[in-house]
Amino acid sequence: MKVLVTGAAGFLGGYLVEELLEHSYEVVGVDNYAKYGRLERNCDRHPCYQLVEGDAKDVLLLKELAADCDQMVAMAAMIGGISLFHTYAYDLLAENERIIASTFDAAIWAFKHRRLKKINVVSSSMVYENAAVFPTPEGEQLRCPPPQSTYGLQKLACEYFAQGAREQYGLPYTIIRPFNCIGIGEKRARLDREVLSGNVKLAMSHVVPDLVQKVLKGQDPLHILGDGSQVRCFTYGGDLARGIRLGLEKDEAVNNDFNLSTPVPTTVLELARLIWRKINPGKPFRYVSDPPYAYDVKKRIPDVRKARELLGFEASTTLEEALDEIIPWIEKQIAAGGI
Repeated sequence: MKVLVTGAAGFLGGYLVEELLEHSYEVVGVDNYAKYGRLERNCDRHPCYQLVEGDAKDVLLLKELAADCDQMVAMAAMIGGISLFHTYAYDLLAENERIIASTFDAAIWAFKHRRLKKINVVSSSMVYENAAVFPTPEGEQLRCPPPQSTYGLQKLACEYFAQGAREQYGLPYTIIRPFNCIGIGEKRARLDREVLSGNVKLAMSHVVPDLVQKVLKGQDPLHILGDGSQVRCFTYGGDLARGIRLGLEKDEAVNNDFNLSTPVPTTVLELARLIWRKINPGKPFRYVSDPPYAYDVKKRIPDVRKARELLGFEASTTLEEALDEIIPWIEKQIAAGGI
């Protein structure tokens, strides 16, 4: 199978490309390197991988690349940590609307005139920003109040693009909602602005790399956003990539939507304690609370039964196992100035 992946050089995109190549897919990736700048990965030299530097808003380019592909994974987006949601509230909405509209224009054309069979839309758990049902099942995004953040609202709009293209043009789709992706490969983005957290300046505002960075730099007491009671389900990027691949392969995924996540909830305070223990074994844990951001969702716990039953997907990497990979990688990045 040949697959076009937009945003292929991104954080989750890197995991997905490797997963597809390992399972004998032919992959075409497109990325404009807007987030991190030019990156090099081992998979870039794989004989079954073609990485094209280009903009996902370029409909003609996407049509050309999609023309001989069987499926498309729509992953390109302006995305970042929670500080980005507040700094670029308009740009997130406007830029991501342009990207998804161009992507669907190309997908509809390739479906009608070439061999494309399906588009796979990588949405976000932020569509459940105002959910009050936990664990949150697929479909709750249609019942709960719409997201208040422009990022969450635009991700919900991506899902309506899929619905509209199916209703008007018959284009099959699969919607994937990753929850709190963690892993290696996430660096300082070009658009991220530095935020002072205690005595450490941060530029990503993603909770795992930020906490790891602060502890590695010796911050004591550790600064956390809010009181630490926020609940998340931290899911390893390799597991998410496997779930997306299963969505490409399974007939049950056609015209369906799936939460992809570990079912294990962790509070931010529990996460902070775990990171502290791994880096500072035996040292007393101390923390202080900083004011949270407006869109710092208090609880995010997905219902994962549908993905397990229809896709055969279960996240297998524990948070501890992921941190054992992430912590030394971030330590190297700090030394190299990459974070």
